[in-house]
Amino acid sequence: MTSIFSPKWYVEQMKHWSFKSYMLLMFGLGAITASTLSSSITTIAILTWFAGTLGFTCTVAITNAKPLNGVLGLVSALIYIIVAIHAKNFADVVLQASYIVLLDIPVLISPQWAKDAEKHIHGLTAPKWLLTALFFFASWGLLYLMDTNIFISPRPIIDSVASAIGFTGALLCTLRFREQYYFWTAQGIMSIVLWGVTAMQGDASPVLFLTYIMYFMNDMIAFFDSHTHWFHKPAAVSEEKLE
Repeated sequence: MTSIFSPKWYVEQMKHWSFKSYMLLMFGLGAITASTLSSSITTIAILTWFAGTLGFTCTVAITNAKPLNGVLGLVSALIYIIVAIHAKNFADVVLQASYIVLLDIPVLISPQWAKDAEKHIHGLTAPKWLLTALFFFASWGLLYLMDTNIFISPRPIIDSVASAIGFTGALLCTLRFREQYYFWTAQGIMSIVLWGVTAMQGDASPVLFLTYIMYFMNDMIAFFDSHTHWFHKPAAVSEEKLE
């Protein structure tokens, strides 16, 4: 964990990503920055920019199985919490806190995740799919009750569904199940809707709406780019099987 204080570690973490990931990262950071600059510059706008750029870089790092996502995810989640509270998307606040507990801290403290993560990717069996579904519906129910009884959200259904999907995806990511990307994709779509509606209702800037579109594009790279490992075998593993 001490390596996160070394600049060399960050340089190393940015190496060996797929070319499409590098291109998407540059495009996404540019789009998020341009969208921020096109609106009024306020404290919340600046915090949203930080959350968007760090969070987007974090998701691209996950796609490339790099533990860099632990550091960026931790910082971006803390900022997202402030932005989500301001926007009254309270289930999203819980979601960002769950990212810290389920995803960011385990990635930082677990040497097994950081070392050759791509070699430990596996899939859900039928019983584990059932447990995943139960986990999702239990999360959704609790978040909806929170949004309607404890903190009154203007968008309880969208907020709770998006957050429950992300909550489940974070758990699967920590356990290195490739099926996490089904949840990330669904969560990305729901979050585009959530933050789009939030922006139209005047509770947030459109920056997070754009950021989640970038997240969705990153999910497509995980599915279709053969140079990523979640749905494609590493070349070394394929060669070993041929031998």
